[in-house]
Amino acid sequence: MKKSKHKITTFAILFAIATAIIHIINKFISATASLKEMLDTTGRNYYTWRYGELYYKKRGKGSPILLVHDMQPGASGYEWRQVEKALAANHTVYTLDLLGCGRSDKPGITYTNFVYVQMICDFIKNVIGEKTDVIASGFSGSFIIMACRNEKESFNKIMLVNPSKLSSLKQMPAQKDKLLKCIIEIPVFGTLIYHMIVSRESLNDLFIENLFYNPFHIDKDMVDAYYEAAHKGGYYAKYVYASFASKLMNIDISSSLKVIDQSIFIIEGESESNGISIIKDYCELNPAIESTIIKKSKHFPHVENPDKFLEQVDIFFS
Repeated sequence: MKKSKHKITTFAILFAIATAIIHIINKFISATASLKEMLDTTGRNYYTWRYGELYYKKRGKGSPILLVHDMQPGASGYEWRQVEKALAANHTVYTLDLLGCGRSDKPGITYTNFVYVQMICDFIKNVIGEKTDVIASGFSGSFIIMACRNEKESFNKIMLVNPSKLSSLKQMPAQKDKLLKCIIEIPVFGTLIYHMIVSRESLNDLFIENLFYNPFHIDKDMVDAYYEAAHKGGYYAKYVYASFASKLMNIDISSSLKVIDQSIFIIEGESESNGISIIKDYCELNPAIESTIIKKSKHFPHVENPDKFLEQVDIFFS
């Protein structure tokens, strides 16, 4: 009996020490991730929403355009820095960090498509205050389509940059996905796993393998910004990734694509995986959708080929 108690006590002590060490490591990683201060907050604006403060930038004069970033790990409004200034020459440009991302608050909640739909609709009504054009990158296109169906009077024209496959958006969380979310949200140990997923090396590999057309010309500043954003908020930075990775943000947008009558334009990067088939699937549901492919680009045509991207924006939003 005494030996058993001794083993339990020894295990408890070792576990406590290990937990403390990992907690310190997590704190160190979060603190050092922001040393380069890539996410500028000069001239910052915050919209107080029901779940927290939303960071956004406003610049220029003219008809409003809302820029909505993708949901890759570490994503933020920094994604649009190559085109913001040019767009602001003729438009009032709103660049938003979505809840749980970038410089916005990161509450420890479950993030769903509905949360972002409500957030975007409220932001347009309460901050922009008029019907607006929207440019949405990647997965966030699904938020815009659903928001447009819910409150079509808030939306004018919609541009989708490399939107997600319709079939992938239909995938609902399985038991393994729910388990993944639970593991990542575990205090201390789950945070360490998250930090491994969004390490600088992992993000660099993501950019090289999946996001950039030319793997030898990766935008290092962009990688640094993603790394900083993925850790900003400390412990709470992981919650949005946990919901995204476990498919809790997924939603079938097929019926919404069929019924909304706003003009929709799709831009695909030349090397984006399944780009042609994605355009085909979207156009089958809504034949009025227009599209183009931008050469020498992949997931971020507005970063890799901003001049060609802006040409298409000028044509579509003219």
